[in-house]
Parts: sequence; structure tokens; C-alpha cells
Amino acid sequence: MAEERFKSFNEFYPFYLSEHNNYTCRTLHFIGTSLIFGIIAYTLITQTWWMFALIPVAGYGFAWVGHFFYEKNKPATFKYPFWSFLGDFRMYFDLLFGKLPFNPQKTV
Repeated sequence: MAEERFKSFNEFYPFYLSEHNNYTCRTLHFIGTSLIFGIIAYTLITQTWWMFALIPVAGYGFAWVGHFFYEKNKPATFKYPFWSFLGDFRMYFDLLFGKLPFNPQKTV
């Protein structure tokens, strides 16, 4: 099987979404990314700089639980780290603003 190569983020994003077809996986991603924003805000406000160390735990921890236990696939981060990073934030804001449903079986 030939390895998929994407020429642009717009070409990659549908693949990224196809790796996130489970409601619980999407919800865990959303929670993890929300925690990232909360940690950043808290850290900047309180200047408790060690809190930045929790960002990967919050982000990857929730996402990987979603993939390994609910989606039953490997995170795209392993193969496409930069585009997956962008994809997570794009999916987060698409979910937040209702452009994308949490439950992929439903349409927006």
C-alpha cells in the first residue's frame, strides 16, 4: 500500500477528520485542547511557569485515550506531527463554532 502524501493542509484535513469518527474521541480532543488554553491562560496570569509542562499531558493524554480506546487507531500525530497539530486546533474551533458535529453520524 502506497504511503499517502499530502500537498497541503486543505488536502490533509479531510484525512484528519476521518481519523476522528468517534464521538468520544472528538470530545476528548476538545477537552484536552480546552485544557491547553486554560493552562496557558493560568500560567500567563499567575506566572507559574512550570505549568507549561502540563500542556503535552493535557493535549496528548486526552487525545491518545480517545484514539487507543475509542477510535481504535493510531493518532495521526505519529505520521504527520505538524499537520496533526494544526488539524487539532482547526477541529477544535470547527467544533466550538458548530461547523463540525461532535457526533460525526449527525450533520450540522
